[in-house]
Amino acid sequence: MDRQQIIQSVSVQMPERRWIHTQGVMSSAIELAERYGESPERAELAAIIHDVAKYWPVADQATYIKQYSLDERVLHYNKELWHAEVGASVAKEQYGVHDIEICDAIRYHTSGRANMTLLEKIVWLADYIEPNRDFPGVNEARELAKVSLERAILFGLDQTIIFLIERGKVVYPVTLEARNNIVQQLNMK
Repeated sequence: MDRQQIIQSVSVQMPERRWIHTQGVMSSAIELAERYGESPERAELAAIIHDVAKYWPVADQATYIKQYSLDERVLHYNKELWHAEVGASVAKEQYGVHDIEICDAIRYHTSGRANMTLLEKIVWLADYIEPNRDFPGVNEARELAKVSLERAILFGLDQTIIFLIERGKVVYPVTLEARNNIVQQLNMK
């Protein structure tokens, strides 16, 4: 499938407001890729597909994860994590994306993980700061993104973890690993 066919296929699987978000992630991912030395085309492709499964019924997401032998650990955590696991597989199986880094950028765009690649960092941050996001701290994250990818991601991970803790929610261990790894990366600079 070419870019336009993928856009058409993804956009019809979500409400208009989510497609507007996806377009914001696309523009932010391209901007970050150009700033930090990643391929804008790869960043944009991951951004286009990142939420393809977001509006699938959760039962269908769980079935897909089991059917395709994906990482079932996510099924024990917040359902908001499931669409990323499914989306990475859909990218490969339905859209013919065989670039592992693009698929991983989709897979970890919600949780992050330790040792994220540059592309994973860009898509994670683009999803967090895209222009249509409006929550306390997003402008600070946008400013940090102009000077340091890692500092902006650490800020975002901290805010996400604090948000979950304040609401008594379970924190996905992979997200904690991502946070700790970013701290280590910053301490080594």
